[in-house]
Amino acid sequence: MSDDSRFPLTRISWLAGTSNPDPEARQLAWDCLVRAYWKPAYKYLRLRWRCDPERAQDWTQDFFARALEKGFLADFDPSKARFRTFLRTCLDGFASNLHQADKAQKRGGGVAPLSLDFDSAEGELTGTTPPAPDALDAYFHREWMKSLFELAVSDLQAACDAEGKARHFAVFRRYDLEAPDRSERLTYADLATEFGIPQTQVTNWLHATRARLRELLLARLRQVCMDDAEFRAEARSLFGGDQA
Repeated sequence: MSDDSRFPLTRISWLAGTSNPDPEARQLAWDCLVRAYWKPAYKYLRLRWRCDPERAQDWTQDFFARALEKGFLADFDPSKARFRTFLRTCLDGFASNLHQADKAQKRGGGVAPLSLDFDSAEGELTGTTPPAPDALDAYFHREWMKSLFELAVSDLQAACDAEGKARHFAVFRRYDLEAPDRSERLTYADLATEFGIPQTQVTNWLHATRARLRELLLARLRQVCMDDAEFRAEARSLFGGDQA
């Protein structure tokens, strides 16, 4: 069996859905796509284009609103580049035009701006050094992967709550998310004592929850890829070749 069989072949793609003739379906697809890319775009504008927070917020909203209005993402060709690289190139062009004009543009098409948590993104930038010119694509890629992971973790928590597995998520959060330094991480025995469960149950819950997170992360990834070839390439980049 090939390694490719480990990737779900779900055909739902929010990227493709942005061209849906149904306005409601198109807006839904667009909203989901923006959720995955707005934070990397905002941080990129702050660091690459030296925008102050207010301007970066305006430009981020304007970029996605105008992209929907003008439909310029329809020019994306997956045979030439990955979508995240194409999007960053479009963002650079957009920012360059606004920078040269030195004025904010009106949001187009009557598209209501999304409610985005710019404060959290700004907090994550504290102490961040702007990337070198030759590291811009790598920086955008890392931020995009981080954004997808955050969305998948949110999906995981919602799924665990809905399935009566809130404690499964609590154990996962305690062990995998709350200890940034591995040397500070609790042992399985510590978790068993804290949650009042057998150590074998800690092992089983963590294994199952991590597997579910991987599924949800791949589902989020699939939504923002145009086709299976791009999806598989991005999945290998996300998880590493040994897991693809």
